[in-house]
Amino acid sequence: MGNIAHPTDWLYSSTMTQSLPPVRGTLTPNRPLAELTWLRVGGPADWLFSPADEADLAGFLADLDPAIPVFPMGVGSNLIVRDGGIRAVVIRLGRGFNGIDIGIDGETITAGAAALDAHVARKAAEAGLDLTFLRTIPGSIGGAVRMNAGCYGSYVADHLISVRVVTRAGALREIPAADLQLAYRSSILPEGWVIVSATFRAAKGDPAALEARMADQIARRDASQPTKERSAGSTFRNPAGYSSTGRADDTHELKAWKVIDEAGMRGATLGGAQMSPMHSNFLINIGGATAADLENLGEDVRKRVFQQRGITLEWEIMRVGERLPE
Repeated sequence: MGNIAHPTDWLYSSTMTQSLPPVRGTLTPNRPLAELTWLRVGGPADWLFSPADEADLAGFLADLDPAIPVFPMGVGSNLIVRDGGIRAVVIRLGRGFNGIDIGIDGETITAGAAALDAHVARKAAEAGLDLTFLRTIPGSIGGAVRMNAGCYGSYVADHLISVRVVTRAGALREIPAADLQLAYRSSILPEGWVIVSATFRAAKGDPAALEARMADQIARRDASQPTKERSAGSTFRNPAGYSSTGRADDTHELKAWKVIDEAGMRGATLGGAQMSPMHSNFLINIGGATAADLENLGEDVRKRVFQQRGITLEWEIMRVGERLPE
């Protein structure tokens, strides 16, 4: 399939002096990105492109100089944009990509990449389809597919049939789920390709029972996670490669929060960044944090955990762009 599409340490060459193809959507130069991320930090993108529809996106990428980097961005729920910003064209899908449609077979559901995970779960439940695991996952479907998001013992990989993408060269393609090589919090997709929709298969269930299950999941999440804070969800992948299932028999062995606690980093702060006292694997902006504060605190946690346990935590939050000189 090619290169990994979401490396966590990208630096970009300048695109500001380049001429870009005409579009029907919105193309904004030097666009600040902090307000578009859940952590509310980060510098500007050289360009931010919100395409009107698939044809607009495909035409733009077909005519865009292949040397200009492209970064697909979701709703910024799992992202740190560094303070120097991103030297690329950032593509952020909007209303033209948030449709949710039930298949005529009554067993599949196709969602635009910009559709929120929670909305997809609810729409599926209304149709008697069980995608309830998506209800408490922050972000949109494009990001959920890229990261093979999951919780309560279910993952995108368990339900995904295929994705529709626009390649970096501007071609529309349908990719079978198997070709994405979905693994724990990862997938493989060529660099610069943009997911525009995904099709899932789901087991049937009683709509009322599915709604009740989602309400229970939300209550448990809100009781254990800092959902009212500015965070980007789980900061680090679990060392054992498994996510918390939420079941009573979950032993929490080798979970990221546990080794962070053991390293004494629950509640640790740096500038405006903090490892949440409520859930130590949540990095939060308690006010005035810079991207550097957040990333440096995360690196401090990784160092302490390695010193204490010999375990190297891997970032689950994507970090992109350029650092400012310190």
